[in-house]
Amino acid sequence: QVQLVESGGGSVQAGGSLRLSCIASGSILSINTMGWYRQAPWMQRELVAVITGGGATNYADSVKGRFTISRDDAKITVYLQMNSLDLEDTAVYYCNGNLQIRTNWGPKSYSYWGQGTQVTVSS
Repeated sequence: QVQLVESGGGSVQAGGSLRLSCIASGSILSINTMGWYRQAPWMQRELVAVITGGGATNYADSVKGRFTISRDDAKITVYLQMNSLDLEDTAVYYCNGNLQIRTNWGPKSYSYWGQGTQVTVSS
């Protein structure tokens, strides 16, 4: 069974930093695009940052220059370094991965989500 497990969330004062990690496990053959999304109360889930298999990155305008996404394919892990956090960054952060997995019918690619990790920024 394939799982994505996030960690690193917590409470921090405005201006502080957090580093989120997302580890994938299971019968994974390869990882393609991975990303971080967030959802604040009563808001739709939104893209924060993505990183392709080739290492190209894309960020939401609201986090450019403050957040950095990276990956370690050997560890099947994606990270989100968040600096200069402000109140509007408060949300549940979700990891998403497009993974190729081993199945009884051969390799298949699916999109997976983690369970989310809470980030709370206070003044």
